[in-house]
Amino acid sequence: MPEAGATDPRALLEFMFQLGQAYVACGEQTAQVELTLRRMATAYGMRRPRIVTFPTAVFITFHDGKEERLTLGEGPAQTLRLDQIADVHALGDLAQRGEIDPPEGLKQLNGILRRGARFGVVGTVAGHAILTVGLAMVLRPAPTRLAFAALLGAIVGVLKLVGRERTVLVVPLPVVAAALVSSLVFLAVKQGLGLEPLPLLVPPLVTFLPGAMLTLGMVELAYGDMVSGSSRLMTGFVHLVLLAFGLAAGAALVGFSPDKLVASVGPAPDVAWIPWVGVVVFGIGMYLHLSAPRRSFLWILAVLLLAFAAQQLTAGPFGNEISGFFGTLVATPLAYLIRLRFGGPPAAVTFLPSFWLLVPGSLSLLSVTRMMSDRVAGVEGMVTAIFAIASIALGTLVGASLYRWRMQIGRFDPLRRRRGGDG
Repeated sequence: MPEAGATDPRALLEFMFQLGQAYVACGEQTAQVELTLRRMATAYGMRRPRIVTFPTAVFITFHDGKEERLTLGEGPAQTLRLDQIADVHALGDLAQRGEIDPPEGLKQLNGILRRGARFGVVGTVAGHAILTVGLAMVLRPAPTRLAFAALLGAIVGVLKLVGRERTVLVVPLPVVAAALVSSLVFLAVKQGLGLEPLPLLVPPLVTFLPGAMLTLGMVELAYGDMVSGSSRLMTGFVHLVLLAFGLAAGAALVGFSPDKLVASVGPAPDVAWIPWVGVVVFGIGMYLHLSAPRRSFLWILAVLLLAFAAQQLTAGPFGNEISGFFGTLVATPLAYLIRLRFGGPPAAVTFLPSFWLLVPGSLSLLSVTRMMSDRVAGVEGMVTAIFAIASIALGTLVGASLYRWRMQIGRFDPLRRRRGGDG
């Protein structure tokens, strides 16, 4: 462990602050961010580190042997792609062991945050179109509608690229995207193309759905972190309301009332293999759109397939609201297992796509939409969505607890293993 005087405390403080911001932007639980930063301060020889992290702010203080050092500031200003998440975790591992100088760590972190997408603009847009088709297949629309779903996905992918370059568009972007998707779908319906609105409205907007935010909020509340948990839940709910407003506005622009948002033209085709192929297509789209790190595709696909299998097998006996518990109960320990036992990407990289596949947010999105036309049905649907989100959060908690219990029994130290100390 370095001595306190061997490290520039100002550079370390700035490194810890920016790394904490990056971890929050990765969607990491605030308690885990605090633990990581405390370990980091200790590794560099600092005394009495005190860390408080919220989704919108980071507070850090430690004693460098001469005086107390303090910094605080706003939370992250961006969300990160999967390749950036992997590199932030790798850099954090080095920092927790004190194996990188803070100035060099800052330089590497800034490079990670400024780096462009692995597959460029074309790959990002194409990936969004592909994941939209994959999720549409999971929802089982008529096969002839998949081309329209791909078109909608590509349009939203372009909108996301435009919005990322202009921070002023970040807040209204989900509303604009939802309104555009809704107006195009219902314009096609109005022209007599016989489209099913429901399977086409959700897939292009899936990356705007705050399913992970809502679930993480439930997890943090379960751990007693009321401030972070409540803020995430409220933020997620506001996002859903904005998306629902955009859908209703888009329908109204072409002459449809809000109750048409949940209408269906015809029954979905009952072909057993279509959703499974859809999961694979969805995984390919996620890999391209979110620039997943190299050698991570098969791991991402494995978690997606097993989580989806668990959800499908339990949906019949337990219902859709509870099946999410079993999906995340499988996905969570599997993601940790891939990371710590097989040297795969960080758990967040393999686990996050399963949030969008299980789509906890889509249930509540439809419930908010129903409230615009039928308040009783909307409230009932919202209660159903809360149970679905709670089941997914509980599955995440139980899955992570089971794996940590297994690690304690095996006395497995992942940091020590990566140092090569125990092979």
